[in-house]
Amino acid sequence: MKRTPLEPWIVNGLGFQPALENLRRFQLQKIRDTLHYVRRHSPFYRKHLEAMPLNINSFDEFTRFPFTDAGHISKNPLSFLCVSQNEIERVVTLTSSGTSGPPKRLYFTSEDLEQTMDFFLVGMSTFTGSEDKVLILLPGERPDSVGDLLCRALQRGGVRAVKHGPVHDAEKTLAVIKKEAVTCLVGIPTQVLWLARCQKHPDPVVADNIKSVLLSTDYVPRAICSALESTWNCNVYNHYGMTEMGLGGSVDCEARQGGHLREADLFFEVIDPETGCPVSPGEYGEVVFTTLTRKGMPLIRYRTGDMARFLNTPCPCGTFLPRLDRVRGRIQDRVALGPKRQLYIADLDEALFQVPECLNYQARLKQQNGTTILSLSIFTPEAVPNRFRDDICRSLKSIPAIRDGIKNNDVTVGDITVSTHNWFTDGTVKRKIRVE
Repeated sequence: MKRTPLEPWIVNGLGFQPALENLRRFQLQKIRDTLHYVRRHSPFYRKHLEAMPLNINSFDEFTRFPFTDAGHISKNPLSFLCVSQNEIERVVTLTSSGTSGPPKRLYFTSEDLEQTMDFFLVGMSTFTGSEDKVLILLPGERPDSVGDLLCRALQRGGVRAVKHGPVHDAEKTLAVIKKEAVTCLVGIPTQVLWLARCQKHPDPVVADNIKSVLLSTDYVPRAICSALESTWNCNVYNHYGMTEMGLGGSVDCEARQGGHLREADLFFEVIDPETGCPVSPGEYGEVVFTTLTRKGMPLIRYRTGDMARFLNTPCPCGTFLPRLDRVRGRIQDRVALGPKRQLYIADLDEALFQVPECLNYQARLKQQNGTTILSLSIFTPEAVPNRFRDDICRSLKSIPAIRDGIKNNDVTVGDITVSTHNWFTDGTVKRKIRVE
């Protein structure tokens, strides 16, 4: 098994011996440098950190620094800037991103974007080479958009790449995959699932050509990975990132047992979302990151709202680099189903995407006479067989919170509506549990 290419990229680029203590020493110094930088140049952080010492000597000291969140950025994004607006190369306005709430504006210099492309190129080299052709199913029309940056990064590395954009018509996209002899797909999990399940009999040429798939921009259910691997006999990799991170955060190695982090540019923590204290490796909590090299708009201890954990065992690929386990979803994507029972969107994902005809869904909860009624709107590729609703109900009852609620007579499954009209084609509509 090949060691993650992120290790030599980080070690050789930063000039230290491959050991975790050396990496942490570098990161602590970069945190100190960043704290001084934002205190000098960012009006927001000048005030936000005015009571904090800048010359910290340990990560424990850093855990006492206040968090930054989406609300801070939404209120006055320009106050975060550390350079003049003339030096900004790319501005991204987010109405729905890795974090939620009012729109946010993120600012990046050309140097910031170059660092992202470096990470993209190295991460993609895990499973692509000069013999491959990559179809990018992400927004890429605008200069410096995620699809554009990825395409340029791959081309720099001698990998052929095609900017396709999000999937709007699965059959047409499959025709492109076949015509272009695509060997690797990069896309949104549910959209790539649509490609795999839109035909009763998958095209054998497409299945033979596709060697790898990288899923990104959304939580990646294991059920979707399994469906893609069984349909195309390919390897499915997971990328975790958000615009606030500079688009790139972590990527799987060949072991595909957790993502290796962009340690040269970002410092990650996992905290208890209630107390704000760090959790131990192996425990789930909220992902928090600090930028280490960002020039335009650095972020200090930014709360992502994503739930994950650091893995506390060595990676099979042999690297010393830590791993972040697959993100389970967002903290806000959970609802109460009675006393001591929580339903997560991730629970629904793993259950529903196991049903072969399910491509996407929305869930609704309604209270009626002391009972919680769970209803679903499901997108399918075509008319479903008679067994479909029974399969969906059976899958729902595999979720402990739903199963226990049904036993206690305070949860019931309501309407299951089915549509062959895909309302997710633009990639911006996220799965959610709506409480009515």
